Amino acid sequence: MYDRLKGFRDFYPDEMSARREVIDVLEETARRYGFREVGTPALERTQMYVDKSGEEIVEELYAFEDRGGRHVALTPELTPTVARMVVARQGELGLPVKWYSTRPFWRYEQVQQGRFREFYQANIDVIGSAEPEADAEILAYAADAMTGLGLSGDDFEFRVSHRDILGGLLESLEADVDTQAAIRAVDKRAKIDVDEYHDLLASAGLSIDQARQFDAVLGADDLEELVDFAGTDRVAEAVENLRAVLEAAEELGARQFCDVSLSTARGLDYYTGVVFECFDSTGEVSRSVFGGGRYDDLIESFGGQPTPAVGVAPGLAPLSLLCQRAGVWPEEEPTTDYYVLTVGGGDTRAVAARVARELRALGHVVEADLQDRGFGDQLSYADRINAETVIIVGEQDLADGAVTIKDMASGDQTQVPLDDFPPEEGRPTYEDYE
Repeated sequence: MYDRLKGFRDFYPDEMSARREVIDVLEETARRYGFREVGTPALERTQMYVDKSGEEIVEELYAFEDRGGRHVALTPELTPTVARMVVARQGELGLPVKWYSTRPFWRYEQVQQGRFREFYQANIDVIGSAEPEADAEILAYAADAMTGLGLSGDDFEFRVSHRDILGGLLESLEADVDTQAAIRAVDKRAKIDVDEYHDLLASAGLSIDQARQFDAVLGADDLEELVDFAGTDRVAEAVENLRAVLEAAEELGARQFCDVSLSTARGLDYYTGVVFECFDSTGEVSRSVFGGGRYDDLIESFGGQPTPAVGVAPGLAPLSLLCQRAGVWPEEEPTTDYYVLTVGGGDTRAVAARVARELRALGHVVEADLQDRGFGDQLSYADRINAETVIIVGEQDLADGAVTIKDMASGDQTQVPLDDFPPEEGRPTYEDYE
């Protein structure tokens, strides 16, 4: 008996059917916006993550030396891979590039609610546009995906911020500040008590008084207060950009889901402009559901030409928590359009096989007997797989030149001429022939 590894999960057909519905919504929404699907490898060179995040990142990776002596890691996220792919063909790509994919990732970290060591995530990126409309389109995609899952503005909210507002405010405090460390502290603000938060800001270079001042100004209701407080072009331009993104989001129908929240920072260092996180509006799902933002410097840091980019990455595990809380998680059960039931010998199996083949050619989900079971056992199996309609092919049916159509919900059934079934199109059920 083998135990499943901690942080990894099995998905049986009933669970997988619900996950597939959610993935289909995420991907179909991306396709409607013109995003094109890409495929990416499970392994990358470990050095790519070290160069981006420092040596300490290796402790969070499934990293090892392969048989060729190469230091590799299972991919913990997609953005660095996307950057590498753009650099590899930058001269050939017409910008903007709009890509999406859905696939598993791996991080060796503490397992907790909605967070596993193997996790599945959709990734949607616009590469090559610095315009506010690109950020707004990412927000609009995310909003449309959420409402496509059956969620409403009462269920979720996007907390939107800007990294240059945070960085500019820190600069204005005239302290020797490690900006990235301070922003990482802001990202932890909701998860720790205020004294620990102030201590983190202090360790990043602020005095305790400055930490309190910085924390207070982040709660300003008016963005102009931030501009006045900082008195710098950097903050003024960042506020202008944030407003432009929100105005573009209004035009795309996504502004209603967005709240300005400067304590939303996103912990990854490569973010450069507008960032956002999706949260459960009721607070019952306490962690961020997913997030995204702008990363204008990453592609250049990987050896490419300066190329702006923005993206979002909905993860299936935290998204499932929100959908379950809101009561819109899909039904976890398999569905079958038809079960073709065979009774007796003679030509029944050949006719049943033809009927099943023609129904499948019409695009329907069709099952048939694979175990030479009797009538009752076949009917029980059809009920277990949630077959909507059973097509009975028996010796008496064939003698009558017909098949029997049985509705599994009501138990009603009727005979239909074999020459007329199945029709050339459609999804015939008992109601079509009663």
